[in-house]
Amino acid sequence: MTNTVRKPSLALSLLPVGVLIVLLAGSVALFGDSNSGGPNQIALVMAAAVAATVGVGLGYSWKDLEAGIVHGISLSLGAVLILLIVGALIGSWILAGIVPTMIYYGLQLLTPAVFFPSACVLCCLVSLATGSSWTTAGTVGVALIGIAAAQNLNMGLAAGAVISGAYFGDKMSPLSDTTNLAPAMAGTDLFTHIRHMAWTTTPSILIALVMFTIIGLTTAAPHDTAAVNAILVSLRSSFVIGPHMLLPVVLVLALVVRKMPATPALMIGTLTGCVFAAIFQPGAVITLAGSSELPTWAALIKGNWQALANGFAMTSGNAALDELLSRGGMASMLNTVWLIMSAMTFGAVMEKTGMLGRIAEAILSAVRGTGSLIAATLATSIGMNIVASDQYMAIVLPGRMFRAEFARRKLAPQNLSRCLEDAGTLTSPLVPWNTCGAFMAQTLGVATIAYLPFAFFNLINPVVSAIYGFTGFTITKLDDSAESPD
Repeated sequence: MTNTVRKPSLALSLLPVGVLIVLLAGSVALFGDSNSGGPNQIALVMAAAVAATVGVGLGYSWKDLEAGIVHGISLSLGAVLILLIVGALIGSWILAGIVPTMIYYGLQLLTPAVFFPSACVLCCLVSLATGSSWTTAGTVGVALIGIAAAQNLNMGLAAGAVISGAYFGDKMSPLSDTTNLAPAMAGTDLFTHIRHMAWTTTPSILIALVMFTIIGLTTAAPHDTAAVNAILVSLRSSFVIGPHMLLPVVLVLALVVRKMPATPALMIGTLTGCVFAAIFQPGAVITLAGSSELPTWAALIKGNWQALANGFAMTSGNAALDELLSRGGMASMLNTVWLIMSAMTFGAVMEKTGMLGRIAEAILSAVRGTGSLIAATLATSIGMNIVASDQYMAIVLPGRMFRAEFARRKLAPQNLSRCLEDAGTLTSPLVPWNTCGAFMAQTLGVATIAYLPFAFFNLINPVVSAIYGFTGFTITKLDDSAESPD
């Protein structure tokens, strides 16, 4: 870069953030629940334009900024690929009768009174085994949301239970990418990091489960047996239902547990769903193809192709079931891809011009004691999820910024790595334009703003972490780490 660039002031650094907040507030006010279908994207792009204008004023050329944007978007392409594959997987698994089978059995086992804590525990177990919140939400999470819809439960609560459980494993499993990334950024080892996280994670998930249990027991409506039975009958008449239809779910979970990356594992699961659809649900596949003049083999291919591209369309005559199962396909994820690219554009310009770093410096300058340092780390990770729109940046950037300060204050690095996960990992699905928030909203079919108040684990954990920071509980010093509770 030949241009002479200047360091941004705090006021200039906050200007694009302020513009973004105003535009997003306007988006919500004018468009309501439909704001993620385009208005939020426009707000992010316009705020990115303001940030780029500031960057040019600081001496950056458009070529520099464009390179930063391209790099920023490239960081999200792995997430975009998984997002598209999950859309295809949902379409193929509904067509194959896999999701309907999970809903069928779930309706008989998970009554409204026990649904919320049970859904959370189930997602905890799956995410611990796989290390992936996205895989958990895209497989068992989709079925659990279907069960909740069929029982007329609060969809925000249902999604909150799924996300709480999914992110418990994403945070604690040694197979999780964020669980490996955080200690690497802080300078500690994986299992010291996991043991240290248990102090904040265990009470947080227990409090969340108590809250889900109380809500389930006190607010559950009487079990509408007639409505549930009608759905069960429609499922039986529309699909082949049986335990063998759950084999693709077992296959995907086994592949991920054996450390196959999520993308090929989900792709294998998607293709297995197509095979199961052709074998066990040929009538549904041919109906979806909509071409009676085609040979059977060609109609089976076309129907599966349609499900992968545009999702499944249910026409059972049961309105509730039709709405529940008419979804999926790569096309259903395109709005979310647009949202992620817009968000990463804004975050990339903010990082390239040094404005993110300047804001972080201002936060660090206000730090006085250990409690305020922990709080500042948590706040910065949350802020990065909001501004940079990516959970990895919410771990990497604060990790780089605060590592030296933790060492200077003789605080063991596992304190830092725990903060990065308590805030960076767990608050990522609570931001609508964050890659994680966009994924969860689209995959589960529940708006981020609807499930945010009920993602109890994700909300409680950063608060517990901050309390520990100010009280000194489980805060490990470098010179007495050997006697730490870890």
